[in-house]
Amino acid sequence: MSFLLVIPSIDIKNGKTVRVVQGIPELNCKEYDSNPVEMAKIWRAENSKMLHIVDFDAIHGDNCKNISLLEEICNSVIIPVEFAGGIRSLEDANKYLSLGVSRVVISTMALDNLPEFKKVFETFGPKKIVVSLDVIENEIVIKARKIKTGILPVAFALKLKDIGVERFIVTDVKRNGMMLGPNIELSRSIAEATEAKVTLSGGIRNKDELMDVQALLPFGIDSVIVGRALYENRFPCQKLWRVAELGIFN
Repeated sequence: MSFLLVIPSIDIKNGKTVRVVQGIPELNCKEYDSNPVEMAKIWRAENSKMLHIVDFDAIHGDNCKNISLLEEICNSVIIPVEFAGGIRSLEDANKYLSLGVSRVVISTMALDNLPEFKKVFETFGPKKIVVSLDVIENEIVIKARKIKTGILPVAFALKLKDIGVERFIVTDVKRNGMMLGPNIELSRSIAEATEAKVTLSGGIRNKDELMDVQALLPFGIDSVIVGRALYENRFPCQKLWRVAELGIFN
């Protein structure tokens, strides 16, 4: 039997763990006490099975500032590390995967430079390359979530599924870090249309919403990325991981 995978997110900016609202540091960026490496160790100690790392400096063009931190995180935990951070080329993808990252997350490149994306995808395959679909009002957004494309998320996901993409991370940007609840309908529409695996990202506030997502496992939504709710202690963490393993949230 499959169970929902709860993935804690560690957002990094200037070498520190931060909370970023809607994925835009300029809106509201709060620093936390623990550095990213210590935070990774904490989540692992709490029985997390995977980590989602976002490097906001790399997203905005500085892909060297936090690279040693990322490598240290990969060397400090024995669980898979998923990385998102301005991956723009085959060289970028190879660099991060060589550090020990389990899989890299690509967003803008898949739309803005499809030939390069295909090169990356053909080199590393669907287990190492996942695509993030960042959505505002049913429209794909790119370039650090600042540029609207006019492209519908389901249509874009289907195009990428034809290339061979097997997993999408789906984020309703307006809900990300806002504690407004998850956009389950958006993730479900993409999962049903593509028959691919979907990781729901953004909005999860409590165990009841985890139960709502758990019910969608048959549709291919098999995991959630949780950030702010964990940092604000809205879950007793060890209990969270264990009830997720058991598939019960009551």
